[in-house]
Amino acid sequence: MPLSRRGRGSRLAGSRAATSNLPRATALSPKSAGRGALSISHAQLLTRRRHSSEQVPPESEPRADFRSGKWLQEPATGDARDSRQALRARMSSKHRICSQEEVVIPCAYDSDSESVDLELSNLETIKKGSSSIELTDLDIPDIPGLHCEPLSHSPRHLTQQDPLSEAIVEKLIQSIQKVFNGELKGELEKLKFLGDLSSLSQALPYDETAKSFIHSHIADIVHTLNVLVQEERPHSLSSSVRQEVFVTIADLSYQDVHLLLGSEDRAELFSLTIKSIITLPSVRTLTHIQEIMPNGTCNTECLYRQTFQAFSEMLQSLVVKDPHLENLDTIIKHLDPWLQSVKDHERERATASMAQILKCLSKHLNLKLPLRFQRLGHLVALMALLCGDPQEKVAEEAAEGIHSLLHITLRLKYITHDKKDQQNLKRALTKCREFLELHSSAAKCFYNCPFRIAQVPEIMGVICAQLSIISQPRVRQQIINTVSLFISRPKYTDIVLSFLLCHPVPYNRHLAEVWRMLAVELPSTTWILWRLLRKLQKCHNEPAQEKMAYVAVAATDALYEVFLGNRLRAATFRLFPQLLMTLLIQIHHSIGLTMSDVDIPSGLYTEQEVPSEVTPLCFAMQATKTLLLRTCCLQEFNIMEKNKGWALLGGKDGHLQGVFLLANALLERNRLLAQKVMYLLVPLLNRGNDKHKLTSAGFFVELLRSPVAKRLPSIYSVARFKDWLQDGNHLFRILGLRGLYNLVGHQEMREDIKSLLPYIVDSLRETDEKIVLSAIQILLQLVRTMDFTTLAAMTRTLFSLFGDVRSDVHHFSVTLFGAAIKSVKNPDKKSIENQVLDSLVPLLLYSQDENDAVAEESRRVLTICAQFLKWKLPQEVYSKDPWHIKPTEAGTICRFFEKKCKGKINILEQTLTYSRNPKLPIRRSAVLFVGLLSKYMDHNELRRMGTDWIEDDLRDLLCDPEPSLCIITSQTLLLVQMARAEPKPKQRVNWLQKLMGRSSA
Repeated sequence: MPLSRRGRGSRLAGSRAATSNLPRATALSPKSAGRGALSISHAQLLTRRRHSSEQVPPESEPRADFRSGKWLQEPATGDARDSRQALRARMSSKHRICSQEEVVIPCAYDSDSESVDLELSNLETIKKGSSSIELTDLDIPDIPGLHCEPLSHSPRHLTQQDPLSEAIVEKLIQSIQKVFNGELKGELEKLKFLGDLSSLSQALPYDETAKSFIHSHIADIVHTLNVLVQEERPHSLSSSVRQEVFVTIADLSYQDVHLLLGSEDRAELFSLTIKSIITLPSVRTLTHIQEIMPNGTCNTECLYRQTFQAFSEMLQSLVVKDPHLENLDTIIKHLDPWLQSVKDHERERATASMAQILKCLSKHLNLKLPLRFQRLGHLVALMALLCGDPQEKVAEEAAEGIHSLLHITLRLKYITHDKKDQQNLKRALTKCREFLELHSSAAKCFYNCPFRIAQVPEIMGVICAQLSIISQPRVRQQIINTVSLFISRPKYTDIVLSFLLCHPVPYNRHLAEVWRMLAVELPSTTWILWRLLRKLQKCHNEPAQEKMAYVAVAATDALYEVFLGNRLRAATFRLFPQLLMTLLIQIHHSIGLTMSDVDIPSGLYTEQEVPSEVTPLCFAMQATKTLLLRTCCLQEFNIMEKNKGWALLGGKDGHLQGVFLLANALLERNRLLAQKVMYLLVPLLNRGNDKHKLTSAGFFVELLRSPVAKRLPSIYSVARFKDWLQDGNHLFRILGLRGLYNLVGHQEMREDIKSLLPYIVDSLRETDEKIVLSAIQILLQLVRTMDFTTLAAMTRTLFSLFGDVRSDVHHFSVTLFGAAIKSVKNPDKKSIENQVLDSLVPLLLYSQDENDAVAEESRRVLTICAQFLKWKLPQEVYSKDPWHIKPTEAGTICRFFEKKCKGKINILEQTLTYSRNPKLPIRRSAVLFVGLLSKYMDHNELRRMGTDWIEDDLRDLLCDPEPSLCIITSQTLLLVQMARAEPKPKQRVNWLQKLMGRSSA
């Protein structure tokens, strides 16, 4: 067994839950014998008895009376060294412990117990001058039922023996030193080391060499014991090494060498020793393992009982000489998780151990001021809870612990009274006597079911009612610790939460303090926060109600207070995705509501009205902001503030925009956290009502820009968006397209998205601008990969959007049209040529649009169309001046298009249709272009077509309120009439220039 320091890393595993029968033990402290004589601890006496080569006949054993209150006597023969020698002699065989050996365990359980006032608030009033007061049970002989026996006055179990010689001490030191420098390979070597160490401990009171050696090698001893415990099998019990470790630690503790208290290494050993015995499988399981894998004639159950007895003795040895109870605080800290274990046999062992410690204290502890026991309230509440444990044995052990606690608490109550104040002392004793008289009748009922006397809500009611009148910080903290203990037990978490949530919001400062100061371990904090969160989530999963459930508002305010307190910070980080999304959904549900829209329980605001400024939305917004701040999302918070994201989030029309903004901020500043939120949302998108789904979907689609989104199976993304594109709610159609747009950025996803192209193209016909624009954005990404059929269908739809009154729709439909034309492959160009020709006049006229972006984009796409047709446009097309300002340039453009389009499209008819366009610049350009076309086209063809329909349309425009249009219309009307009558258009050039008031230059 290497003793390298690196060996400390191993840990013992847990075991399966099962029941076990536990011994009860009470430790006795040895009376100091001074130099020349050794005191023998009760643990050593037990060790001596366990290691005796003589078997104890069952009939000679005195029966242990667990309830009689009498101490069972046990003879003590031999010494520690003799017992170790006997043990080593017997260890030559694997049959170290006889299967028929019985263990006699000294027990002392009184039938009487006391009910006392457990409040320790008066400890705060003790004056400094009273620190020297030392009171024992001898000072209170007139209190009936309290039979205490100071250990220092008890001669029992003590024996005298000759001190070890210097040679023996030196030999023991050398043997132990050899272990520190080497390793322990076998069980016998381990037991020899432990025996030597225990024997050496007996020399400490009189031998300076032994004392110096032990104290200078504490770290080595702790490390070696740590390794010994770690090397024991975690799931079985086949040797007595673990037992002897406990005995050795107890021996040293009785000599004031505490190997489990102080440094970090000692605390680690303490934790490991407790875990090594508590996490063993149940006795039933251990016995079953022995039957399957027999190990000689060793009785596993008997060995277990001896080991557990030694463990209890070890724990008691830590407190038996500690008048200030500081060590008990440490023991409670290490046992507390096991007292609350979900495994029955672990909880049973921990409860039995604590009960025996308390029994020891109640009988033999001399209390001195000042007391430094900080966790009495916590321990009382915890043991009271265990009294109602469903496991009968746990409840019994807890009841015994409560008996002892009542004794201890009574003595604490007594010693905190100043002896000089005889009147107060008399009142205290009278009160104690009354408690004792009532106790015998109430104890049984309390132990059978403590919550028949005081249900948890009733206890919480008293606490909440008293908080406002308790001013001492220490007492307030003890009360909050009691609440923390109740709420941390899964059995009572929901009960306590339900009670706390049935208070007016916003919570007063006393109840807010409870929420902020909850003090529980990390697993419990996560559980508590999760249960509080679930209460809020259940409100969102319900169908829409006429009024919001009050618990939703109360839980939101509670979360706000918990975040402010920051005591559950680790759990807040762990549950951040769930917390964030739940609060955002609550914001959505709260938009536009007042407290009159909340289903407030009757009588809740009996003495006060709900403040008018209080709304469900303000609670949800406060909690969300505080969550971001407490989880270090400061940059995300700043982004929301700078971009008015909070106002958007709380607005009826801007909520989704606020969600998008926050999601993008989280993705930009904390990608890992954003990904956790995304994975959380995958199963949540189809749950809850529409507000729940919309907020979740809004956050989800924005996070799809993350690179990990491409790992999502298409059933959770593309397939879901297909359903959304056909949803009756236009917001889901928007979110579906937005999600596809974010996914299309991942090349790996494009093939799956192409299957939805027909649905996306159909979205171009929507009346909602956001849907159309979102569809255009996606199609722009996929246009180069489209098949010709889809491409042709899309260009026909886009053509209908030319001139759309929504400028962005107009602009981007032109852009997409141009991209589509560029994407047409050579074999398909002939098939789409007519669509391109039809787009020329609209693009040409919209190059005169008042919106510069639309005009510029029209010119750019017009160039693409010309290139498609292999035309070279005149330079005048790119002029940004309006045509009616420069008619010469307009004439050049007109001649070019009249010539190129001749015989292909009816350019005159197409242009005339735009004379009724709602936009003035387009109407004016169309009318002017009609006049120029009438001038430059073949007049014979014009006469064959007839001009009456042209003149009729133009005459309707003569009444237009815009003067410039009326003038151009009248001039165009004259040109049409002249073209119908005159065959030579050339002679009319100068006349047109004069008519327009411009020179030919």
